[in-house]
Amino acid sequence: MSTPRLMKAAFITETGPPSKIRYGDLPVPEPAPDELIVRTGAVSVNPIDTYIRGGLIAMPLNNPFVLGCDFAGTVAAVGSEVGDFRPGDRVWGANQSLSGRPGSFSEHITVPADFAYPTPENVTDQEAAAIALVGITAQLGLDRAGLKPDDIVFVSGGAGGVGSMVIQLAKAAGATVIASAGSESRRQLCTRLGADVAIDRHQENLAAALEKHAPDGIDIYWETSRQPDFESSVASLRQNGRLVLMAGREARPVFPVGPFYVKNCSLFGFAMFNFSAAEQRACANDLNEQLKTGNLKANVGKTFSLAETAEAHALQEANTLNQAGTLHGKIVLTP
Repeated sequence: MSTPRLMKAAFITETGPPSKIRYGDLPVPEPAPDELIVRTGAVSVNPIDTYIRGGLIAMPLNNPFVLGCDFAGTVAAVGSEVGDFRPGDRVWGANQSLSGRPGSFSEHITVPADFAYPTPENVTDQEAAAIALVGITAQLGLDRAGLKPDDIVFVSGGAGGVGSMVIQLAKAAGATVIASAGSESRRQLCTRLGADVAIDRHQENLAAALEKHAPDGIDIYWETSRQPDFESSVASLRQNGRLVLMAGREARPVFPVGPFYVKNCSLFGFAMFNFSAAEQRACANDLNEQLKTGNLKANVGKTFSLAETAEAHALQEANTLNQAGTLHGKIVLTP
């Protein structure tokens, strides 16, 4: 019996803090008929990765469980039923580590062909990995909210992973974009990403600033905070305004029903993982077009090696759960 080929991977054998992450050898996987084997060039960290690792999201986990949703790399092998990809093709995607799929934090990963997308020639693996989950999330949310070219879009936390994608995609669609940020450097980043107005919420009163720059109200208010203030956001919406929620699993804030419904407003809550492979692929195709034209740029805040996954998770968790303010953009890891 031949000895299996081994690869390096970041994995856990039980849930818990970042110190539970191990970096070591696992067997190189073989593809199912509808899968690709991808040699990873880069992966990225998302808040949901830390929730899964920490046991905050209940789901059955293989043991060992390889972490990570996002990836970009090169096809190494294809299953017998795969017709759209060949070895040597560059691909990117998200949706790993969910629904029984192994995670992306390893040198080789199995990926269902339906969840792999071609990487544009002008985009590096690091850039593709950094836009994967956050880009699809932003596109899905803007589609659900019915973005129109003449809309005024406000993005709370515009320098973050999803927020930076919302700014760029809304701007590329012709909308006027206002963003808030938690520091002067983040405010400047929002401006570089294309925001027409960027507000440092620690230096300006947000409600007053929105009244100044959008006196008739906001069409789409994109909330990224895990503890949203609905009194403020609903007050800022105009007639037929739309409020988008995509964070705050444990949040239970007070909601101003009267001010909301009398303006015919709509509330859209969503999670990317509830959408089908076909729906996510449509978003990925749109993102690829924006990447090809240069209208969409990755927002990479910090890079690590795959061996430093525990340190990367600690940084992400500190900024997601504890609002440390020490991360601007996405964390990217390379094997």
